[in-house]
Amino acid sequence: MNATLAIALLELAAGFVLLIWAADRLVTGASALARNLGVSPLIVGLTIVGFGTSAPEMLVSAMASVRGNPALAIGNAVGSNIANVGLILGLTAMIYPLRVERITMKREFPVLGLIMLLTLALMWNLNLSRVDGFILAGALVLLVGGMVALGLARGESDPLAASLSSEVPEGISTRAAVGWTLLGLLLLPLSAHILVNGAVTLAMIVGVSEAVVGLTIVALGTSLPELAAAASSALKKEDDLAIGNILGSNMFNLLGVLGIAALVHPLYIEPILLHRDVTVMFVLTLALFALLWRRRGPGLISRPAAALLFTSFIVYQATLIYFSLTS
Repeated sequence: MNATLAIALLELAAGFVLLIWAADRLVTGASALARNLGVSPLIVGLTIVGFGTSAPEMLVSAMASVRGNPALAIGNAVGSNIANVGLILGLTAMIYPLRVERITMKREFPVLGLIMLLTLALMWNLNLSRVDGFILAGALVLLVGGMVALGLARGESDPLAASLSSEVPEGISTRAAVGWTLLGLLLLPLSAHILVNGAVTLAMIVGVSEAVVGLTIVALGTSLPELAAAASSALKKEDDLAIGNILGSNMFNLLGVLGIAALVHPLYIEPILLHRDVTVMFVLTLALFALLWRRRGPGLISRPAAALLFTSFIVYQATLIYFSLTS
């Protein structure tokens, strides 16, 4: 048993490291290749770079769906959204309070709210069919198309679009870009397979559900790129990029992660996931909007507000683990 546990933990650690590195290499290579081929940095930033931080969740949930572990796939997507708001924004804004332009609040929050309601409606019957997956994936295509059109229309006057376009790497040769892209495409599914294998084994050994492992360990691990991006943006004082990345990642997690996983294999949803964890996701997102909102001027996640978000996340995780181990 100890040897099996050690192997499972090793697979988790190796899977996380390889997954995140492969996703970074894929985004770097694909972004540089697109730029070298003459694609506008703005478009590259809004598409490839925008997708980049959600690539780990997409691959892990798709792999879990292929292997017949739907609870892990759904737990990963929902848990990542909870971690993005509670852990990442909470922790980042405790270090450096985040100022958010009103245009971001007026545009991104309503879109995220609509996506959350659409996802809830499709999940309400405790099943995500391939038709539901097609609806979510189609909505993702529309979302990206809308982002590109809006970004091109507003150009550098849009703070989020300008920040994303600045993230596109320069000075990488086409040969190197192709090499990094192919390496990322090769290693991403392999690392996702290793990670899912470790997560499923760990759930069996500890005696908790795959959903709980997805909501805790896997969600935290796959959210590391968002944490790195948010911390980097905060240090550079690119506040809108920090929160824009998180809101965008949450949109992609619901539309892309769940959509792709459902297209691969229909997903049965455990009732507790819908009633407990999806509810927590909604409450934290609404709390974020309420804490940000100002009658005039830009929004602000102050240190006390950030501490409240972070504490809520820790309490949720602790409660989840406690009841899973004692039930």
